[in-house]
This record gives sequence, C-alpha cells and structure tokens, in this order.
Amino acid sequence: VVSGSADNLVKIWDVETGAEVRTLTGHSGKVLSVAFSPDSKRVVSGSSDNLVKIWNADTGVEVRSTLPGDLSIVNSVNSVTFCPEGKHVVFGSTDNLVKIWDAE
Repeated sequence: VVSGSADNLVKIWDVETGAEVRTLTGHSGKVLSVAFSPDSKRVVSGSSDNLVKIWNADTGVEVRSTLPGDLSIVNSVNSVTFCPEGKHVVFGSTDNLVKIWDAE
C-alpha cells in the first residue's frame, strides 16, 4: 500500500504486517494523491507543491519529476494515476486541467 500525507511524505507499507517499508521524500507541499504503477515497480505522487513525481518503489529513488511550471501546472496536483499500460501518467490539478505525461 502507498500513502501520501500533509507532512510532504510518501510512504510504502507492508499490507500483512502494517509496517512502514519505505519513506519517499522530495515534495515541498502536502502529498494529495499517490498510486502504484500496474507492475508495482513505480509510484507516482501529486502534491500541493504543483509537482508530479515518479519513484522507484523498491529503492525509494525519485526517477522523474515535473519542474515548476512544466506542463502548465500552476496549482496543486490533486489526482494522479498510471494508465493501464504503465507508460503514461494521468493527473488533474486545481486549475481545471487534466494532463497525460510520459512516465518513461
């Protein structure tokens, strides 16, 4: 299971034990939405810092991020998900935009 929170962190949890497996740091605002890739090898996160980040779920390393102002994101990213094929991320923000972003 993956979670995002108001302390700007993304956490991966072991479902069976309830133990925290990994903490992913790098957002400077509340993490509002998270999702695993279809193969569970990556995590995508969206935040009130207006960024979308992709992480390696096994290592916790950030592998891709939008930059401030990228893709015309000017407000909080409220919803993120991987497309079923795992090659793209779809996200929505409070500026009424829905975008598709290359996840590779």
